[in-house]
Amino acid sequence: MRRTTIFRVLTFLYLGVVALLCFANFSHLPEVQRSFLGIPTDKIVHFLMFLPFPVLAFWSLVTRRGTVVATLLILACLYIVGCLLAWGTEYVQGMLPYREMDMSDFKADRIGLACGSLIAFIIQLFSSNKADA
Repeated sequence: MRRTTIFRVLTFLYLGVVALLCFANFSHLPEVQRSFLGIPTDKIVHFLMFLPFPVLAFWSLVTRRGTVVATLLILACLYIVGCLLAWGTEYVQGMLPYREMDMSDFKADRIGLACGSLIAFIIQLFSSNKADA
């Protein structure tokens, strides 16, 4: 199996899990700790939920990522797509009777996407240098 195929499958599964986490009704579950180190727990969850998207999506693409500029452009596009996905999930949550739209969740999503993009860039940078050596 090609690497891109594996990452496409992982990305598809990841998106399914994100949809489940964003749209399921978890009101029957017990309460969790409201904050961790002073950061609201739900913001940590949103950050972690969107952190993998740029990495998975980047390696799902069949492109030549030889230059730093090309890599940055691809990651910028994936960041925008991730932001649209994150905003869409918040919008749909606002329409569900058991969820609510929270723009600070969207902010945590964007921070997770930015960190994921940085991680993908660093991994690509080091893997390119390794291949060039």
